[in-house]
Parts: sequence; C-alpha cells; structure tokens
Amino acid sequence: MPDFHLFSNGPRPVAPFSHAVEADGWVILTGQMPTDPAAPDAPLPEGIEAQTARVMDNLTLILGELGLDLSHVVQCRCFLTDFERDYPAFNDTYARNFPADRRPARTTVGVTALAVGALVEIDCIARRPEVG
Repeated sequence: MPDFHLFSNGPRPVAPFSHAVEADGWVILTGQMPTDPAAPDAPLPEGIEAQTARVMDNLTLILGELGLDLSHVVQCRCFLTDFERDYPAFNDTYARNFPADRRPARTTVGVTALAVGALVEIDCIARRPEVG
C-alpha cells in the first residue's frame, strides 16, 4: 500500500494533493511551486532564477521530511511558462543543486500557464537507499 504524505510545515497545497506518495522505496513528489511555506500568501519571488531556487528549496524541504535529500532524486520534470526566455537561466540555477556527475534524468517542457502565476514548477521521483 502506498503512503500518502502531507506535511504541516510544507508548502501550502494549491490543489487537492499530497506532498509525496511513497511505495516500495519509490517517493513521488508533487510539483512544487515557488511559494514560501512560511508566508504562503506572499508575492512570488521575481524572475526565473529566484523562483527556481524557491522551488528547489521546497523540494528539499519535502525530501527532508522523508529523511531524504536531492542526492536521492532520480528524475525531475520541469515546467516553464516562458521556455525560450527562461530556459538558459533556469538551467544555471537548477544545475547548482546537483553535482555534475549525479544529475537526475530530466524532462523540461514549455507550458501555457502554471498555478499561482508561477514561472516554473518541478516535480520529482526519488528512491530510498536499500537497507541491508
């Protein structure tokens, strides 16, 4: 049976979902927005770099609640509302979160809009280390 995780100190959900669902050592994180968990009604950060950094912080927060970190991430899906303008700066900010030899598989797509007027959203899949 999967475990459904919703954390009180995590970002406030913008829709009906769990922060993460876990089954058989696989952990699937819901797409994170660039909202501040400590001030969910505050304006979003300005620009793709600041929003990407906030999204990565939110993913890190959820992973941390599960006893994991970004080194456990095996795949990311990234969504950008202005792909052509933001893709290079997004890549620079995103890349700072992973060592060059441990980058997860990734798909990045341009979309017409995201919740809360965000420029970026990222979801991911992580894998727990095998015990024993």
